[in-house]
Amino acid sequence: MMSRSLSLDIQDFRVDLGDDGVAELVFGPAGGMPAADASGHAELARIWSRLAVEPGVRAILVRSEGKGFCAGGTMDLVEELLSSEAARARVQREARELVQGMLDCDRPIVSAINGAAVGAGAAVALLADISIAGERAKIIDGHTKLGVTAGDHAAVIWPLLCGMAKAKYYLLTCQALSGAEAERIGLVSLCVPDAELLNRARETTRALAAGSAAALAGTKRSLNHWLRAAWPAFEHSLALEIQGFASADAREGLAALKDKRPARFE
Repeated sequence: MMSRSLSLDIQDFRVDLGDDGVAELVFGPAGGMPAADASGHAELARIWSRLAVEPGVRAILVRSEGKGFCAGGTMDLVEELLSSEAARARVQREARELVQGMLDCDRPIVSAINGAAVGAGAAVALLADISIAGERAKIIDGHTKLGVTAGDHAAVIWPLLCGMAKAKYYLLTCQALSGAEAERIGLVSLCVPDAELLNRARETTRALAAGSAAALAGTKRSLNHWLRAAWPAFEHSLALEIQGFASADAREGLAALKDKRPARFE
């Protein structure tokens, strides 16, 4: 398969465009733990609308060549959120754009979840139309552990995927889910052995790329109205999350994370 890379002025991920109609969004660096800095978070929010109109793209695969899928925002980005009102307003816009962009993109999106998927990484993994996890995947929504509301995607999709009881359990406790447990409760589409993950995800994405673009787009758009119906809950949770980054709880949560100790919330 011939491929070329989409021009991006960031280091957090790249996009390879294949002649089979598949665009691969690849988190990096290879062998490291992928994360998104301020510029990477901004580009991750914008990339979906760009891929939706990119000539030749019929399906999108999101994968990682790192030791995990994506750890979400970097520590520097979190610190900026704690200290800057402008940064909080910017990231709120970007988080909304990311979720809306993935819902509105008519191209089917597949995620191949290897290792840890946290924060924005978990959002991309779970908002994909088809999510395929390796057995040793580790899905974590750690917002409440940090001292902020679980807001960037969770309220709009977790209850629909796995039910309210499981959503509340994992979002309130920040317990990690393995790929097998995520499949068992319906949080992901499939769980496969880690050695088979990339091949299975690529096979699935190529099959979608070979399908009727109009039929797939119509089906995705129709099903996503269930998520659009939950949009007020998403907007509310996102606003509370961003507001929370200005709080003493968030400062304590970050300090505890850095010190590798339990947080002591007042």
